[in-house]
Amino acid sequence: MKKLSFSNVMLWVGLAFIYLPMLIMVIYSFNASKLVTVWGGWSIKWYAGLLDNSQLMGSVGRSLEIALYTAVAAVALGTLAAFVLTRVTRFKGRTLFGGLVTAPLVMPEVITGLSLLLLFVAMAQLIGWPQERGIVTIWIAHTTFCSAYVAVVVSARLRELDLSIEEAAMDLGAKPWKVFFLITIPMIAPSLAAGGMMSFALSLDDLVLASFVSGPGSTTLPMEVFSAVRLGVKPEINAIASLILLSVSLFTFLAWYFTRQAEERRKRAIQQAMEAMAQEASGSNWKPAQAA
Repeated sequence: MKKLSFSNVMLWVGLAFIYLPMLIMVIYSFNASKLVTVWGGWSIKWYAGLLDNSQLMGSVGRSLEIALYTAVAAVALGTLAAFVLTRVTRFKGRTLFGGLVTAPLVMPEVITGLSLLLLFVAMAQLIGWPQERGIVTIWIAHTTFCSAYVAVVVSARLRELDLSIEEAAMDLGAKPWKVFFLITIPMIAPSLAAGGMMSFALSLDDLVLASFVSGPGSTTLPMEVFSAVRLGVKPEINAIASLILLSVSLFTFLAWYFTRQAEERRKRAIQQAMEAMAQEASGSNWKPAQAA
């Protein structure tokens, strides 16, 4: 019998520490009792009750909407910032610009949220906008926060690109903007997708920034869950958390599946190309020998 090593034991302990609470939460989402800590049998009434909970479902839709807008804006701004940091090597204030781009990564969210709150209040007094804090202000705050992550991810990819491909395209007469959209963007597409998904997840999970820059009628799902947990965990919270966990799991599985299929197609294409080249090489070697 194979003995378990210390590393394997610690691996299973770590996995249990991470995923066992999630499993317990999913099980208790089917609890028939109103008391979360008391098991009252199996029931799906809390999942059916989510449709009647307009406040909770409204916060879910609001959070998904903000997360989608944040992902799009953060990818656009983060990509431009990464392009400037990696391709424009010399300009005045480059060090300051790089520090400002990456500052949200190390700055506490409380400081960022308070700074944005003071900014919105000052702008409302000076120019009259925003008149009230809501979805737009949350979107701006999340975009400011998530753009730094996108810039770091895209910068790492841009530094690894082979510039000879872009230079060859420009030598053939392509304009810089055409090279950027038709060559550079497709080559960094995986990093853009990673940055977009990261921004979506960070925006959907954020509580601190949204608490500072939100207003009446703009409560997000983390704020709704946090306010409900302060009064005691309700079975509906377990149900909505289980649905989110299921959605994330399905999305992760589909992303892994399609990525694996794409990688297999790429390997088959490379193998077929190598076989075709080998056949052409063997045919060219055979004809001169036949002629001789």
